[in-house]
Amino acid sequence: MTRHVPEDDYLLTRSRVRTDSRQIDRSEVRGYLRQEPNTRILGVPFNLMLYNLSNPEKEGWPHNWLRRIGEEPVVFDPFETGRSVRQIEQYLRNKGYFHAEVEDTVRFRRQRARVKYTIEANEPFRLNNIYYDLEDKGLEDVIIADTANSLLQQGEIFDVDILQEERNRIEEYLRNLGYYNFNREFIYFEADTTAGRRIVDLTVGIKKYTRRLANNTYESVSHKRYNIDRIFIYTDYSPREALSQQEEYYADFDTTVYRDMYFLHKGDLKVNPRVIAQSLFIFPGEIYSKESVDQTYRHLFSLRHFRLINIRFREQAEEGTNDTGSKGKLDCYLQLTPFARQSYTVELEGTNSSGDFGFGGNFMYQHRNIFGGAEILNLKLKGSVESLQGYEGTSLDNTYEYGIDANMQFPGFLPDIGSVTRTRRYNPRTKITAAYNYQQRPDYTRTIVNLGFSYEWQGSEYTTHILTPAEFNFVKLPASTPEFDSLITLYNLQASFRDHLVSETNYSFIFNNQDIRRRRDFVYFRTNLEVGGNIFSAIANLTDLERENGTYNILGNPFAQFVRSDIDFRYYWKLSQDNTLVGRFFAGAGIPYGNSEALPFEKKYFSGGANSIRAWQVRSLGPGSFHDPVDRTFPNRTADIKLEANLEYRFDMFWVLEGAMFLDAGNIWAINRSDRREGALFRFNRFYDEIAVGTGFGFRFDFNFFLFRIDTGLKLRDPIEPPGERWIHPNRGFSFSNDVTINIGIGYPF
Repeated sequence: MTRHVPEDDYLLTRSRVRTDSRQIDRSEVRGYLRQEPNTRILGVPFNLMLYNLSNPEKEGWPHNWLRRIGEEPVVFDPFETGRSVRQIEQYLRNKGYFHAEVEDTVRFRRQRARVKYTIEANEPFRLNNIYYDLEDKGLEDVIIADTANSLLQQGEIFDVDILQEERNRIEEYLRNLGYYNFNREFIYFEADTTAGRRIVDLTVGIKKYTRRLANNTYESVSHKRYNIDRIFIYTDYSPREALSQQEEYYADFDTTVYRDMYFLHKGDLKVNPRVIAQSLFIFPGEIYSKESVDQTYRHLFSLRHFRLINIRFREQAEEGTNDTGSKGKLDCYLQLTPFARQSYTVELEGTNSSGDFGFGGNFMYQHRNIFGGAEILNLKLKGSVESLQGYEGTSLDNTYEYGIDANMQFPGFLPDIGSVTRTRRYNPRTKITAAYNYQQRPDYTRTIVNLGFSYEWQGSEYTTHILTPAEFNFVKLPASTPEFDSLITLYNLQASFRDHLVSETNYSFIFNNQDIRRRRDFVYFRTNLEVGGNIFSAIANLTDLERENGTYNILGNPFAQFVRSDIDFRYYWKLSQDNTLVGRFFAGAGIPYGNSEALPFEKKYFSGGANSIRAWQVRSLGPGSFHDPVDRTFPNRTADIKLEANLEYRFDMFWVLEGAMFLDAGNIWAINRSDRREGALFRFNRFYDEIAVGTGFGFRFDFNFFLFRIDTGLKLRDPIEPPGERWIHPNRGFSFSNDVTINIGIGYPF
């Protein structure tokens, strides 16, 4: 490791922080160290090793490349260690530990140095009395009424960071009450540390507003509260033309007045003003509020119609002085730059499903604002061909898939079932979908027709609701081979593969508190509930439909009835800037009833693959301990219950390369006792013994616009083995072809 370290210097291999106080965050303290050792991945300085592979006396490839992607050795510098001590001491003073002591200890061995920083915190200073000194008496009642929400409380540790947070809070509070020109620079603090033993008397002061006069002199006046007067909305604003033409550009707009707002446009107004108005939280005559401006930004962007949105304000000139309590007026200007109305994309892709390779292509067309109401039409044509192994694995056949997907997204509820106020609050969208899919496999041919519509709306900042009142699927198998028919008969799976209709109502709830502006731990939770067949069942009852062969038929086909629900919980731990630990738990179950003996094939669960238990190929695990050595690719490894847990450690490596280590566990089970697959049924007294366990490692290539992933999974525990011998080591020998699976995917698995 010391290959490129000068002979009289030392490689810094460790820097540790020790403190006698649990209230001091050591991870924050580390941020003030002026020297940190080389980055380690699982305890190994991998980037330094790459750098050491280069020859410093040579240029060109691969030496320059290794030095660029690697990390040069961090040479111990006593001066930087002293700076670190002073930085830590200053940090501790800002945290209220004015008498803290910091000592550094350095150990040298074999041209390596280890540094330890020891903190003796001592007792911190705490807040005692809190006073307010308001030069602007017009703010006195407003500020005093809000002291219950203050972050500064008697008895708390005197923390400079908390003072800054309080400044930000007061600024936001006043700006939301109409004080447009107020900012944190008007707020100051005075701390008196002589009030007693390790206590601080704190004064919170707010200065008046400084106004520039015509003769270039300044005067201090009260802060003015503003109301919104006029609102001007440029619906097809061009920043380039505005910059090049300046005043001439603004002189050529037509004006449409809607709800006391002025919509400015060139030519016809291309978007319905009602759609824009229901996304605004800024209204004529109301008090200015920064929160309303932020909400307006979010809702306008959520229309997915404007690529640039700029909201600015201009003060109206008023006569007279700025007396205490006086109000001003603001004109609001919204500059909205739309996307191109029509666009198309062509994609070519390679596929790897269960080790079967193929290729496909997609043609996607998008039309924004097709009816003038910020609607979005998406049309997708797709086709693919894949080489598929035969049942015995001795021959190759091709499977073909073609399809067309179309969906239309509307802002708001369709039909209009909510007031404008409700639309602003929940920011809903309506989506209508239609799709046709044709699959031709060596063993069967299947067609699927889909129609549906759904609503999506925001419940709060972190919650989303998706309701699909009605979705219809018509699944038909026009052709199948005798081998296929005999196999599903053998395991009594005909009910899942026959022609059928599905009508379902679906509700999903999503909680996601991720903040892309901050690197912090966050939670993702999703739960779904599907009820299928009730619409067709109601039709059958209302029309006194007679049963045929024990089932009701609609349009000559039986309809499926079932209830299905699942949950998906994920937790993301941000261990450091370059390291993340992700945990996931999934559980789901579906129960057929009424007109169905089994869940439809497309509603059953499967396991294995790039986003599941990665030591098994997709649809090759389970159900339970079921094992059929003859069947390798036939898709009968589906079931009614699924349990799965995953743990993945992700770390940055170099260049665009990221690494991952993972542990996966889970399986699927059948719930219907008529299922003839031995070991497939879920039983409480044995399901835990049928859990499959896999581990492995992976590489991700993050190219910003997409992430390419390769994961290598290794089986640890296989439920098809006899009870008591399911842990592969030491019960049987390792087989690369049977125990290792390579998965290729796009994006993270979860």
